[in-house]
Amino acid sequence: MNARVYVGYDDGLRLVDPETGSASLRLADRSVECLSVGSGGEDTPSEDVADARVLAGTFDAGLFRSTDGGESFERVASESLGPDGAGPEAVTAIATSPHDPATVWIGTEPSRVYRSTDGGRTAERVGGLTAVPSAPEWSFPPRPDTHHVRWIEPCPADPARWFVGIEAGALVATPDAGETWTERPEGSRRDSHALATHPDAPDRVYAAAGDGFAESDDRGESWRVVDRGLDHGYAWGVAVDPGDPETAIVSAATGATAAHRRGEAYLYRRTASGSAPRFERLDGRGIPTGEGTYRAVLASGRADGVVWAVHNEGLYRTRDAGESFERVSADLPASPARALAVV
Repeated sequence: MNARVYVGYDDGLRLVDPETGSASLRLADRSVECLSVGSGGEDTPSEDVADARVLAGTFDAGLFRSTDGGESFERVASESLGPDGAGPEAVTAIATSPHDPATVWIGTEPSRVYRSTDGGRTAERVGGLTAVPSAPEWSFPPRPDTHHVRWIEPCPADPARWFVGIEAGALVATPDAGETWTERPEGSRRDSHALATHPDAPDRVYAAAGDGFAESDDRGESWRVVDRGLDHGYAWGVAVDPGDPETAIVSAATGATAAHRRGEAYLYRRTASGSAPRFERLDGRGIPTGEGTYRAVLASGRADGVVWAVHNEGLYRTRDAGESFERVSADLPASPARALAVV
């Protein structure tokens, strides 16, 4: 098998073979919120999909880990995630370091960050996140008495620098692996849904947020809003073309209601026009957009131009950075996906 796609839903995890369209269910009846997938575990690096390490964060049962490409899972770090060993929290974000595959950062609701140095088997809390001045203002609108880590993104050029998006309230960054934290850098968004980086542009960070789309060119120290051509200001997903850091696909809607409840969301392509980036809407490219579609979850592939997208109308792939999309004929739920990863 050359590739496998992992899609998280409210009722479990689907493993999809994009060549045959076969889809199988794992973690049934678990709400899979986030995924981190790598080619080979930290002990035995491999390009074989069957050896891939899969980490799946669930909202109702903590963290699960597979070392056989998702064929089987074990619940891990359950005693580590949670206040005073009270049991697993809702795991809402996972990221694996590109510098060391054994290093995994885990985010939860309520907003806490944990670090694992053994590939997710165990984890220890990283302190200081909720000590930043804005923390008392953080609030997730559907559940205003709480908030969560929506996304964690490692810096491709600095193993000690990590970015954490809080839903909702702040973008928070650490330059020293959690020893200290800085919050709300100039121009950053307050409601980051997805962050992205690219190894060929190691100083750049992309942020798709409920309050717009922004980018940093100095490793998150300062940010600028990018909205030229972006007609929908509620951005949800972002995935960068593996072969070109100037090209990214973004999912967006007019607001949370259109994105998550009414179902009217769109796809855009971010490109560079001279020195200024701009967006173009990707209607009529082979993937449904607009009325009847919910916000798409996006993931970069490995080959140049390859980006994956999944929403209530199915799983799609572009091989030419958004010029055209093809549907993967897999039997998937006709509901919004929560997470997407590809190996």
